[in-house]
Amino acid sequence: MMDLIQKVKSKERLNQQEGEALYELDLYTLGELADEIRKKKYGQKSYFNINRHINPTNVCADICKFCAYSASRKNPNQYTMSHEEILEIVKNSVAKGAKEVHIVSAHNPIAGVAWYMDIFKKIKNAYPDLHVKAMTAAEVDFLSRHYELSYDEVLDMMIQSGVDSMPGGGAEIFDEEVREYLCKGKVTSDQWLDIHQKWHERGRQSNATMLFGHVETRAHRIDHMLRLRDLQDKTGGFNAFIPLVYQRDNNFLKVTNFPTGQEILKTYAIARILLDNIPHIKAYWVTASVNLALIAQEFGCDDLDGTIEKESIQSAAGAKSSHGLPLHDFIALIKNSGFIPVERDSLYKELKSYA
Repeated sequence: MMDLIQKVKSKERLNQQEGEALYELDLYTLGELADEIRKKKYGQKSYFNINRHINPTNVCADICKFCAYSASRKNPNQYTMSHEEILEIVKNSVAKGAKEVHIVSAHNPIAGVAWYMDIFKKIKNAYPDLHVKAMTAAEVDFLSRHYELSYDEVLDMMIQSGVDSMPGGGAEIFDEEVREYLCKGKVTSDQWLDIHQKWHERGRQSNATMLFGHVETRAHRIDHMLRLRDLQDKTGGFNAFIPLVYQRDNNFLKVTNFPTGQEILKTYAIARILLDNIPHIKAYWVTASVNLALIAQEFGCDDLDGTIEKESIQSAAGAKSSHGLPLHDFIALIKNSGFIPVERDSLYKELKSYA
């Protein structure tokens, strides 16, 4: 293990086997290694943004066992917002200081591709300076399949409609056997990576996620991270890596062995160590819980996402995020944990420090 620790300290890249071996280190050693990397990059800064999550429809053509949000199975309460409803939400959020709208939906086969694209245009026309983060790679793949469009055509439509960056959703776990069980018929791992590569080649940026804590193994997590590292070497287009903790309620994935807090913190730390070319590691408080996300700042994470205001997808599965966090509470929590809250924009330009 001393050789492995030395490799990390010497900033040598680790392979699959070495990445798996990191899990065998004790929690505090692993945390110290990740924290050292974080501090060299960002000191005591902890980033967040003032954002609003909007989930315009829960009608979905795909069936994922881990999903509690889709109305196609367990949830009988289908909804699809009108553009007027969405614009009213955006108006209210901008008035409260939001600088980003994060728009992710189910894969609605009824609404039509124009329904997706036209709302982005309307938001951008009304609020030209508002950052529109929208359309996961899974949504891009769905629109491509359902409307017989190429990925290039969908991505170009997104840019023409005002989408500024892509969120990282839909990645789940890249191992195809696991995907077959979790989300059969959804975008494949190679397709997910291809879509993000095409987006990056258009000069645009995105995030990347990993859903963990369900049926995957540690080896699957390491493989997932290394595939992202390989693509980042090619494109440099990922802003942040976001390990999402699986939410257990109201879905069809029968999981009994949930990850401990220590396992989650180890996964954050390993992500910071392995992903030397992805700038930011986000402890997404929505899935990790606020308390664990604050601790994760000492395990390599430099970003906590944002105020969110309202969130529907993770909260449907048990996350305590349905109404977001007030700005003053968010700032106070970061300060009380010993870090400096820094408001950022969607591409990590620093806007305001609350030191």
